[in-house]
Amino acid sequence: MSSAQPVIKSKQTVKEVNGISTQVVCTEFSNYIFVVLTQYGKMGTLISVTPDSRSNDISTPSFSTKVLLGKDEPLTHVCAKNLATFVSQEAGNRPVLLGLALKDSSIDSIKQMKEIVKSCQVW
Repeated sequence: MSSAQPVIKSKQTVKEVNGISTQVVCTEFSNYIFVVLTQYGKMGTLISVTPDSRSNDISTPSFSTKVLLGKDEPLTHVCAKNLATFVSQEAGNRPVLLGLALKDSSIDSIKQMKEIVKSCQVW
């Protein structure tokens, strides 16, 4: 009997980002990519990042962010777009569900976190 592929693909890792332990979990569902980035060990704010079908320029699609659970602050939307846009584009413009619980949301930290997310690619 051969071992079957898991129905849901998932990868996770823990890395230091500017001295803070950062956990990343990426899970692929048929209709969404689910990414959790936490520096608190909790899921945190849940944000939906979706390609905007009304974009006029196909080569550079725009993305909409919507906070589903948690704090709805401008910085949350900026972080979500920076962390999840490339995931959606690489996954064939599938929407991304992003869980964020960050102590450090500086530009440098976000860049490092993007690389960690890339290392957990499941799409």
